[in-house]
Order: sequence, then C-alpha cells, then structure tokens
Amino acid sequence: MSATAEDLYHRYRFSVDEYLRMGETGILKEDDRVELIDGEIIDMPPIGIPHTSAVNRLGNKLKEQLGTRVILSMQNPIRIGDLSLPQPDIALLRPRDDFYAAAYPTPADILLLVEVAESSVRYDRDKKLPLYAAAGIAESWLVDIPARKLILYREPAADGYRAVAEAGDLARVTPAALPDCAIDLRGLFG
Repeated sequence: MSATAEDLYHRYRFSVDEYLRMGETGILKEDDRVELIDGEIIDMPPIGIPHTSAVNRLGNKLKEQLGTRVILSMQNPIRIGDLSLPQPDIALLRPRDDFYAAAYPTPADILLLVEVAESSVRYDRDKKLPLYAAAGIAESWLVDIPARKLILYREPAADGYRAVAEAGDLARVTPAALPDCAIDLRGLFG
C-alpha cells in the first residue's frame, strides 16, 4: 500500500501562545487580517462596505439599547481554549471593571457573539459557529448580508447549535442572556 500525502506530511497546529508570540516578534503584523482557528492561521477576506455598515449599525443599536449592561467588543479577539483566537465581528461581554485588560474574553465571559457575513457566509456558518457551540457559547448570530437574514443560533452542543432560527421580526430581537432586552434591529440591512 502506498503512502498518501496526508501520511507523509502533517500540519503543524499553532497554540494561542505561539500565535501571540508571532505578533510580538513581528512575524505577524498588527494589521494582518488573520485569526487563529483550531490551530490554523486563517486569512480573512477584505471587509466590504456592506459588511462595515452592518457591523456599525448593529454595534450602535446594541450599545444604544443595552448601555452599560454589557461591554460591546467589535472585531476583537476572544480566546477559545489553547488553539483558537477568533475575531468575531461583535461580542457582548459580561461587564468587568478592567474591560478585559488582564486577558482576552473566554466563553464564560460571552453573552452573545455576532458574525456578519458578506463573502464568508459558508465559512462563518460551517467553521466558526460550530467552534463557538463546541466551546459552550450560549448564543451566536449570523448576519447573512446576501440573503438579508439574521439567523439565531442557540443551545450549544459539541457538534453545533441545536436551535437555529431566522429572526422573523427585526423590530424585537431578544438575546437569550438578556431576556428583558428586546432590541430593535430594523434597518440592519440598510
């Protein structure tokens, strides 16, 4: 039996600490558009105008309506174990006096993650959301710009979210962790 390429070559998986050292030493630059997912350094596509607009609209609406009940983190890293440091478009975090100066937020700190997808719908849905679910992040949203849909992912499990539904009424979208906070997201898609 002959060996396949997979038998001969093995991918090296970077840890979060190794990835961060690459940034500290200049191997990775601060403005490189990459993130660490399951030990692999992934190039992220350029951010288009519809994506930028949706992130800004959603971030402003969340901050207006939730105020100091959360820390709003936009396009910043979160730490998931030793092999992943993704950068979700929006994270609603539990308030902390230090605003996470001591360490990156972890799944226990996260109330809601949002991925806004213009050209990355399949990647966000099939790679990042299952990672979030396996980490126990209670809720994630996918803003699917091409389809003009907001998809809610809840009930995390090791193999993905058990409850997936399209938000039917953007005038009243309620994060599961903030049941008394119905958020008006009309105008999300411009």
